[in-house]
Amino acid sequence: MAKSPDSSNSTPAASGEPKRGLFSRKPKEAKVKKPNRLKQIGEVFNMTRRHDPMVPWLMLLVFLGVVAVSFLVGFWLENWITGLIIGIPLGLLGATLILSRRAERAAFAQIENQPGASGAALGTLRRGWVTEEQPVAVNPRTQDAVFRAIGRPGVVLVSEGPSHRVKPLLDAERKRLARILPNVTVHVIESGRGEGQVPISQVAKKMGKLKNELTKLEVNAVSKRIASLGNRLPIPKGIDPYKARPNRGR
Repeated sequence: MAKSPDSSNSTPAASGEPKRGLFSRKPKEAKVKKPNRLKQIGEVFNMTRRHDPMVPWLMLLVFLGVVAVSFLVGFWLENWITGLIIGIPLGLLGATLILSRRAERAAFAQIENQPGASGAALGTLRRGWVTEEQPVAVNPRTQDAVFRAIGRPGVVLVSEGPSHRVKPLLDAERKRLARILPNVTVHVIESGRGEGQVPISQVAKKMGKLKNELTKLEVNAVSKRIASLGNRLPIPKGIDPYKARPNRGR
């Protein structure tokens, strides 16, 4: 009986795979090494120090201050050794918090005035917000953009660009949302350094202060309602919000 044309290709030798015995174990896959935590902290520290030369001294001041207070309390309680044992970890924690805040500020300073910076600011929001990585409205000529986030305060539009240029984009998007969501509050935040604008490093903080008006279920319903309508405008090639997103761990 003639063999079928495909029968020779089904053997392990023909496919290029090593032949294994009946009871042989499957070869283990190479494990991906996780990045070293200390190395990551070192990279964050170096990046932050380049932008903010005072950060090492602030970290040292916080560390020594916490250790000194713990030592004095322990000495007053006639147990200064325990005070040091407690104070040293707390001092390291305080220094790490200073580094974290300064690192986030340095990361925002690096992407400020770049296309997509406002979208990066939305990426630092806490849980409970539905954000979109791509802008919902764009001016291809000036690269002014409007980003959107949905949360318990309602819908928040965050603009990127000078006020006089980005105002038409904001007005158009606000009117569109008012037609499809007449009972949902639409907030507007203009990011930037101009008069009446909010620096991108303070956008998330300002949004966190907005008063809650929706429940979690209503937030999901509003998000699905907007998503069902899609985005009207294409994203121009000059804007790539992914490249502007900062890494909070660096």
